[in-house]
Amino acid sequence: MASPLTIAVKRIHEPPGPGDGARFLVDRLWPRGVSKEKAALAAWLKPLSPSDALRKRYHGETAESDAAWDAFRLDYFAELDTGGEEVKAALFVLDAAAGAGPVTLLYAAKSEERNNALALREWLARRSL
Repeated sequence: MASPLTIAVKRIHEPPGPGDGARFLVDRLWPRGVSKEKAALAAWLKPLSPSDALRKRYHGETAESDAAWDAFRLDYFAELDTGGEEVKAALFVLDAAAGAGPVTLLYAAKSEERNNALALREWLARRSL
């Protein structure tokens, strides 16, 4: 059985830190006001981000409600579970980086408590159990 991964989550608007390790943007859209140089990314893993339809639906609902968050997570996990070759390739990159050292998932959402990077980290933890 694989050991659980230790993956940090950070808002992309925060400056890179020495403990970030490999930094991966996991949003579908490039965040406003962030240059590629300042982002200091190892890679932009778009295939691991929620689909446009899911993202728009979640932001169209009351994103603050527990029910909306739970529904988003379940739908997002289903997208990841049924992802094709692009998702598998992105996971390969992420797994390789996590095997070599610290990894930080970056997101642009304003909420620190409810964002796709936190949901992705939860899915990754379940996958490695």
